[in-house]
Amino acid sequence: MIAEQLADKRIAITGSTGFVGTALVERLLRSAPGCTLVLLVRPSKRHDATERVRREIFKNNAFDRLKSELADPVLNPGGETFEAMVARRVVAIGGDVSTDGLGLNEVDQAVFASCDTIIHSAAAVSFDSPLDSAVEINLMGPVRIAQACQALGITPHMVGVSTCYVAGNRRGNAPEALVSDGHWDIGLSWKKEVAASRRLRGDIEAQSRGSEKLAFFRSEARKELGAAGGPALASKTESLREAWVKAQLVEAGRSRAASVGWPDAYAYTKALGEQALTETKGNVPVSIVRPSIIESALAEPFPGWIRGFRMAEPVILSYARGLLKEFPGVPEGTVDVIPVDIVVAAIITVAAAGPERAAPITQVASGGINPLKYKLLVDNVRAWFTEHPLYDAEGQPILVPEWQFPARGRVKEQLERARSIIGKTERVLQALPLRGKQAAWAANLEEKKNEIDRAYEYVQLYGLYTECEAIYQVDKLMAMWDTLDAADQAAFNFDPRSVHWPTYISTIHLPSIVHHSRAKVTPGKNRNDRTTRLRNSVLSPDRHVAAFDLENTLISSNVVESYSWLATRRLNTPERIRYVLRTLAEAPTLSSIDRKDRSDFLRFFYRRYEDAPVAQIAEDSQELLSQLILAKSFPAGLRRVREHRALGHKTILITGALDFAVEGLRPLFDEIVAAKMTVRPDGTYSGNMAVVPPTGETRAEILADYCASEGLKLEQSIAYADSTSDLPMLEAVGFPVAVNPETRLAAIARKRGWLVEDWAKASGAPKMLLPLGPMMAERERR
Repeated sequence: MIAEQLADKRIAITGSTGFVGTALVERLLRSAPGCTLVLLVRPSKRHDATERVRREIFKNNAFDRLKSELADPVLNPGGETFEAMVARRVVAIGGDVSTDGLGLNEVDQAVFASCDTIIHSAAAVSFDSPLDSAVEINLMGPVRIAQACQALGITPHMVGVSTCYVAGNRRGNAPEALVSDGHWDIGLSWKKEVAASRRLRGDIEAQSRGSEKLAFFRSEARKELGAAGGPALASKTESLREAWVKAQLVEAGRSRAASVGWPDAYAYTKALGEQALTETKGNVPVSIVRPSIIESALAEPFPGWIRGFRMAEPVILSYARGLLKEFPGVPEGTVDVIPVDIVVAAIITVAAAGPERAAPITQVASGGINPLKYKLLVDNVRAWFTEHPLYDAEGQPILVPEWQFPARGRVKEQLERARSIIGKTERVLQALPLRGKQAAWAANLEEKKNEIDRAYEYVQLYGLYTECEAIYQVDKLMAMWDTLDAADQAAFNFDPRSVHWPTYISTIHLPSIVHHSRAKVTPGKNRNDRTTRLRNSVLSPDRHVAAFDLENTLISSNVVESYSWLATRRLNTPERIRYVLRTLAEAPTLSSIDRKDRSDFLRFFYRRYEDAPVAQIAEDSQELLSQLILAKSFPAGLRRVREHRALGHKTILITGALDFAVEGLRPLFDEIVAAKMTVRPDGTYSGNMAVVPPTGETRAEILADYCASEGLKLEQSIAYADSTSDLPMLEAVGFPVAVNPETRLAAIARKRGWLVEDWAKASGAPKMLLPLGPMMAERERR
């Protein structure tokens, strides 16, 4: 009996926070009650191994069944709670398979050395992993475990989880044997491949730091963020550099894998990892288990259980959402998938058999014994989503098309054309001064572009798998099945023939992935939609501070309009005409300076107040408030300020406008931070700044200092702004709100899930291109 064979065994597991690893932990705790588990988990920046295990493994719904059984006095007469059982049977140790020596301290080394069995399931499972990451984890990870065992002087049974796709892009039968022992081996040296990938990382890093590349990254950052300030641009520039390095390494992995006969870096590094482990294992006995594509559970711990989306789910959901009209594949071809609980049962059975009885390599696949044909899969998926459609944002059902099984090249060409058209349209829209709902057009377009990019990635990544014509042999798997008695076969089912594909697809897998995707499955618009939920969070009594920008957030005016109103207040008609013509001629220059640096623009522009009488400006500013600022206000914005005050929130206005222009708004705010000019002894403004205009990251610092001085929390605060120049302030708070956002900010807000408010101007607001102050009588002007 398998449970008896594992009794009193200490089993180390790597990769326990992953899909297969979590299922392994659950099944061993529930079905092999006599064993103890040692979970090797990489500590994160915030949590040690024990805390990660608690948060990322035992909070998963995979354990709901076990928790329920332990809470049942009939099934568990001893009354041991789940927490007590975990404390008794599970030990977490901090380690990392991508680090030499596994990163174990002395105490954890001793715990690791006490294990009888090691199940190594840790892997970089993404099909588009960077080459160096895949090499260090998939290739060198098993080697490091074997080396750690040798260094500790132990010889536990090591069960390595690999993949059937180590067979590469072959046709016909793929046996349960090392690829390096087969007819198609090309004699790759895993050591040379490791050395080459490490050199490549260094070369690409060096290239990314060249002056031309850095200038390009900074230019792209400025295109995306505009005048967001130095720190924000620097952070974005570095993230673009890192993304470029990763993209180069991903492409290097694809190219290298394709050049030597594998579909991707995952299969390529897994194949070399098997070879490397075989050569370096020494006296450590090794058994390798190779699953095909692992999908949701057939029955254990419950039908449809899944952790994270695998290969098929993104493609299926993109099809159901109408994003993917076609996908390449061979209708008669086999899609070799296997439920996760069948894989886990096979791994446990290999571990229980021990090195004496377990086969060196066991494949867990369906294609050779219970094939799922690609056309059957597609037909079942289409039929199910025809009967159970997803719904779009307007509450309308999404009709799924009929697939024509085109070639991969044709689908890629279609997506490339669509991507090109959207890219050109996007560039045109980004050049236009759009705001609010109009800017949302560009954000929608970017979302469509991202959807096409994802579809293209799916075709690139998974197209080879739907066109695969290899048949993975399972002779060793079925021979092991035949050795089990009826009780073990019932408790640890790993027979691929037990899956009835139409039933599994329609009643188990598709309902599960739709549930986990949180897709809209009912008609009509949601009453409590996402915007309402975000707005309710913003207007919660639990919030502390509400910070507001002024221009295009509370009013549809700007510093140029305020200056024009004040400057023309005392001019006659010919002087007004000359002023308007001069200002319009300067508009391109002013706009260019503003785009480059908001702070520089404000300082430059405010010099125009030089020699202006302070008393006269103060007098005229009173009229400015009523005739321009309030007339061009957003009533919903001013109501929002009052709502925050009614909720007991502190309100603060942080604006680059001059203090005299916003003094009339003081009753709405607990604090106003604005620009201020120095005053000469003769009572005129100098044009120089006494308090510089707060822009960019300065606004975030002001808000942080205000919260600290008031004993309030930044993460419980709200910020309202319209432009990427305010991005540092928006990112600093827990509840950012984009108001009538410009195109760039609209795209960022949508991507990050921020609340977006479209506030309309007050009715009857002035619509002049350049607002002018009402002309005074001749004697008043003197």
